Amino acid sequence: MVEERIREVFAGAGAEGLLHAVPVLGGPGADEVDVGADESVVIASLFKVLLVLEFARQVAAGQLDPGERVRVTAADRLGGWGTAGCADDVELSLRDLAFFAISVSDNSAADLLLARVGLDTVRLLAAELGLERTRIVGGPRDVLEAMLAEVGARDEAEFARVYPALPDEHKRRLSVLDPLRTNAATPREITRLLRLVWCDEAGPADACARVRELMARQVFRHRLVSGFPDEVTVAAKTGTLPGLHMEAGVVTYPDGGRYAVSVFVRTRELTASRPAVDAAIGAAARIAVDSLRGRGL
Repeated sequence: MVEERIREVFAGAGAEGLLHAVPVLGGPGADEVDVGADESVVIASLFKVLLVLEFARQVAAGQLDPGERVRVTAADRLGGWGTAGCADDVELSLRDLAFFAISVSDNSAADLLLARVGLDTVRLLAAELGLERTRIVGGPRDVLEAMLAEVGARDEAEFARVYPALPDEHKRRLSVLDPLRTNAATPREITRLLRLVWCDEAGPADACARVRELMARQVFRHRLVSGFPDEVTVAAKTGTLPGLHMEAGVVTYPDGGRYAVSVFVRTRELTASRPAVDAAIGAAARIAVDSLRGRGL
């Protein structure tokens, strides 16, 4: 069975994985590939898709000016990509915060955008879209502060010194790795979100189009994209935490076939970089989509 082949791909990379894949235009009862699709999973930076969707909806409603200027200061920087890793203050628009939050998974941009959009409105959006098992507890800074507190570190520099020496048992108990205590959903709910966006059913058409455009501009091409030939396009969003590797997106073929895929992988090693796992995400997604296409979808 296709599900068993997918599990073997994950096992070959020294990991366990969950996956859901379905045609974008599939309605209730549509064919699907389901490997633990209803299990709760940590969504990490996949949360940014909901965040940017809410931003785009507020822009479409005239509630926010996308050109509004925001200054990213040292107090806002969390480290990592984009403005989060800049050495100096940066000024940019809300629209560009959304761009950086999706394209390079900029955590500082996401936090500042969340402060403007509102955490409660993002939660309400999830409920409106029928994402009943999606839980949003906060943004990237909330995740970072939880990690610092749980390892007894005062700042990121101290965390970088303390974390590597912690026993794996302690690391695995961190709330950011527990779907009951952090931003979470299920693989099926993530593909539902994507299908709604791709069908202009997650908000005004121009808001959905903006999210699709930004996901198509994600710079990271080592997971889902790695499993498909050049003529296939992938618009996606990654997420990564120690021992957790994930990506969700829409795969579009030249013949117009479109498939929403979400893949969540857990490894025994609590590392953020695992090329074999990245490749397994792409390979598993390809097996799932090939199966759907072979069924006449």
